[in-house]
Amino acid sequence: MDQRRRSSNSSLWVFGYGSLCWHPGFEYDHSVTGFIRGYSRKFWQGNVTHRGVAGKPGRVATLVEDKDGIVWGRAFQLSGEAAIPYLNNRECVLGGYLTSINTFYPRLPDTDQTMEPFPALVYIATPSNCHWLGEAPLSEIATQIVSSSGPSGHNVEYLLRLAAFMREYIPEADDSHLFTLEFLVRTRIKDNNLCMKSLMGERASSPKSPERDVAPDDDDAQPAVREDTFEFTSRVPPKKLRCLNI
Repeated sequence: MDQRRRSSNSSLWVFGYGSLCWHPGFEYDHSVTGFIRGYSRKFWQGNVTHRGVAGKPGRVATLVEDKDGIVWGRAFQLSGEAAIPYLNNRECVLGGYLTSINTFYPRLPDTDQTMEPFPALVYIATPSNCHWLGEAPLSEIATQIVSSSGPSGHNVEYLLRLAAFMREYIPEADDSHLFTLEFLVRTRIKDNNLCMKSLMGERASSPKSPERDVAPDDDDAQPAVREDTFEFTSRVPPKKLRCLNI
């Protein structure tokens, strides 16, 4: 029997549908793209510890029940004992998320049909948490994302890197909420002549983001650590973005 098939039945897997897709921040043995059923991804959760600050929260993704919905993302087979405390702090303590177990359906290449659906841990924010912002017109959500920034970086980076991940690695993913927000945010950035590199946390000496350099389904690849990502920034005050147009 294939090693991945055996391990999927005996190991703990976590399903990521937000920043975990492009920057998990923990060690894992394997990862695979795929989806869960019964939910839709919405930017209805507020965030004041990573992509916003108290009094001016950013907007990040959560899952909302939708009997016909499908949410694409990336599942990780956890390695060691450090991942769960890290995730509980990142998602539950600081993020306001709860945990659930859902069936994950792997997206398999045509040459590999051995990996069956398996249970995965999912972090879901609900209206009962103190950071919940809820539904709003997409135009208002886009404006809030463009104007929000926190210790882990700008809210724009969170949205655009997630959209880029879906488009590059799961091109069949149908997510009108995500891609409409991406269009509206890019339009606002262009109309207001904002600096995209600053919004995306890029620096002149390092034009490429390490997270985007890691292929999501490369089991041996581990994301490089950026100084403006979660590991470094839970205690760092937010920075104002400035950009000169030359």
